[in-house]
Amino acid sequence: MKKLFKNYDFEFDRNEKKLLTTFCKQSLKQIENDSRFFGEVKAFNSIIEKVNGTEESIRFTKDEKNKLELLLKQNTKFLKEKAQKSWFLKKWMYKSLYIQYDSLIEKHFKE
Repeated sequence: MKKLFKNYDFEFDRNEKKLLTTFCKQSLKQIENDSRFFGEVKAFNSIIEKVNGTEESIRFTKDEKNKLELLLKQNTKFLKEKAQKSWFLKKWMYKSLYIQYDSLIEKHFKE
């Protein structure tokens, strides 16, 4: 049975907040000049503001949560593929990022 209401409150630790902020800033650099991604730019700017705020519990809108979750999952898939194809040093870097993003997804965005 599917839940009628979902909880969009998250409690991230300091490292997760830093990882999310960096991830959102990198995503914004790629899409902010394209008018087709107006909704994504607005959502990621809002996420950055909320994550950098002083509150312990962060409440996302459904749109923010869905966009962040989708992009995180796509990014982990990309990092996993790159880690498998790369040489030692790049593999080590990609695998480290993959583990961080994957643990973030498992802890907060797994349904």
